[in-house]
Amino acid sequence: MDQSTSDEVQSSVLADTLNQDSDSIQRSRDMSDLAGEAPAVVPGYRILKPIGEGKYGSVWLAREQNTGKHVAIKFYTHRRGVDWSLLGREVEKLAVLYTSRNIVGLLAVGWDHDPPYYVMEYLENGSLAAKLANGPISVSDSVRIATRISQALVHAHGSGILHCDLKPANILLDQDFEPRLCDFGQSRLADEHSHALGTLFYMAPEQADLKAVPDARWDVYALGALLYHMLTGSPPYRTPENEQRLSDAATLEDRLTVYRHIVRTDPKPSAHRRIIRVDQQLAEIVDRCLIADPSKRFPNAQAVLDRIVARERFRARRPLILLGLILPLLLLFCIVPIAVETMNDAVRTTQENLTRRALESDVLSVNLLADSINREIEDRRHELETLAAVKDLREAVAEYATKPLAEREPLLKQLDQLKHLNDQRLTELGRLLDASWFLLDASGVQRWRSPSSPHSNLDHNLSRHDFYHGGGFDYSEEDTPPDLVPVDHFWISIPFKSSTTNMWVVALSVPVFDPHKDRVVIGLLCRTLTLGNLIKDYQKDWQSKESDGIDRKLAIVDGRQLDEKYDWQLLAHAWMNDAKLGKIPEADFKKLKLAGIVRDDVIHDLEELMRQNRKPDDPPIEGEFDRTRHYIDPVSQFDAEAYGGKWLAAFSRVGKTKWVAVVQERKDAALRPVEELQARMMTSAFGGVLLVFALVAASWWLLIVLLSERSPRWLRFWRGGAAGAGTTTLSLTGKAADSA
Repeated sequence: MDQSTSDEVQSSVLADTLNQDSDSIQRSRDMSDLAGEAPAVVPGYRILKPIGEGKYGSVWLAREQNTGKHVAIKFYTHRRGVDWSLLGREVEKLAVLYTSRNIVGLLAVGWDHDPPYYVMEYLENGSLAAKLANGPISVSDSVRIATRISQALVHAHGSGILHCDLKPANILLDQDFEPRLCDFGQSRLADEHSHALGTLFYMAPEQADLKAVPDARWDVYALGALLYHMLTGSPPYRTPENEQRLSDAATLEDRLTVYRHIVRTDPKPSAHRRIIRVDQQLAEIVDRCLIADPSKRFPNAQAVLDRIVARERFRARRPLILLGLILPLLLLFCIVPIAVETMNDAVRTTQENLTRRALESDVLSVNLLADSINREIEDRRHELETLAAVKDLREAVAEYATKPLAEREPLLKQLDQLKHLNDQRLTELGRLLDASWFLLDASGVQRWRSPSSPHSNLDHNLSRHDFYHGGGFDYSEEDTPPDLVPVDHFWISIPFKSSTTNMWVVALSVPVFDPHKDRVVIGLLCRTLTLGNLIKDYQKDWQSKESDGIDRKLAIVDGRQLDEKYDWQLLAHAWMNDAKLGKIPEADFKKLKLAGIVRDDVIHDLEELMRQNRKPDDPPIEGEFDRTRHYIDPVSQFDAEAYGGKWLAAFSRVGKTKWVAVVQERKDAALRPVEELQARMMTSAFGGVLLVFALVAASWWLLIVLLSERSPRWLRFWRGGAAGAGTTTLSLTGKAADSA
């Protein structure tokens, strides 16, 4: 074939490029409706109807008389200007490739017939181009068709044949919609150097050169364009703008130049990556097929097929891989809640046991404290009552108490002597001294005080105070009733602020009876205790003897009942040192109460505790009213940093008094071992979960690598391969290339 004939054929091919699909489809539809006589009779076949017409002749549907099988017979009736060697080459190549089930089979040839013909398989579902005219097809169908066409190309390349014009119109679909490659009219042998033009938008950029030498990578590019078209509905780079640029080209050379420029300079096709079910592997296969630089493209169809098969194999194994990941994770997620609940249950049980043990210890401690305070009060009470019962003192009080100060000297000396002896005894025992001693006459006038001071209120009437009348409260000076009478039994007063020391104190009062009249009160002998000193000795002794390292705080609460309500005034506390007690105003002191601060259930327990043993014959009320795990320290109002938060507390009534001893310890400190244990358990559990995740991830990664077609060198060596060795084959162009 001379150069002019070749140009004519190539120009004809390119002229049909932009509209080849729709035109050929419509032409086939038109021909299917035609009636007429066949160009000739073919022995052994019954010609039924025309099904297509091409540049070189017509194609007729026929039935093989022996088998009844439908076939397609192509008659070369347009002999004028036909390059018979070109047409004969197609027949020869179909004959070579008849063994491939992915290529349209050649059944018979009548080359010496008039007109010449050849018989091939009839595929009733038409071409892939007709199917794509309705839009893109599914990803699975696209991959299936691409796989079959790759197999067809591998067979053709293995036979030394390059198709050079792969496009949807050259792929026919059988009754099962399996693709068959056809139309080898533009094909070339691998060792040929004559050029072959393909179809625009399916043709590799280097193929769009009249001097280009056929290469297997041309078919690789066309295969990528075909797969892209099936996924997106249009071949790569095919846009109205590019079609117009090609149409505007004046000559064949110009059109080829424009096409090469489009493929090499336009943005890389990416529409396939926006398809929902197109995964990364499939997108990479398409991208590598469509690389403009042939050296970076897949070297041949076998390499493409290997990657597609590897992807399908990976996808087939993916459920197992996912199962290998999901099962351990599901197992982990099932175990974790159970483990967490078990751990929390263990923590709760341990917390409960620790709390119970701490409260039991606090109950023992508070009982000891209450007994100690009760003995202290009873000792001071007994001393007062003993002194008040001395006959000489009673007679001195009866004789001198109501006389002017200058005449009371014998009484004052006697009282001073008694006070001195008492202080000396307390000092020898290492106990704290009383804040003061004083004597009231029957009307409530203070007749003696030790130590004395300018603010001692000598000869002042103090009958308004609770330590005189025992009412549980103090009257104001203006509202003091004139008919008040002194108490006739031992009494512990409510707290009051001493006018002499400016300290908050309580007074212990005992009556002094008339030595000549039975049960007639002629005076009150009293001693006062500073609130801060009530537990000072015990707190120091407590801290020195603590062996468990727990910092317990001691307190005393006044539980006397007024108007059917309990006062719950804080009398003594570790926080109440002399400095604070001397500065705290009365309004703030009155705020140091449990009511309104601690929980209602704590108040309820304390009330039940105070009701116990109200009378000697009453049985104790059952219930653990001597402890709580929800105690709030009233001092937290003034020192939240040191006394805020929740405390464990135990209570014990101080003898027959209205006082309640309190021993408290921080709840978080008592439960700190559990918190530390929980933290260690959480750390271990978190580490275990991370380890499980790491093992699952490592196992998953190793499984993927083992199943991968591109294993690392060290793994290939471990699996028996030569380290660093790649598999190479000789491409159909005669160059060594990685078979991927």
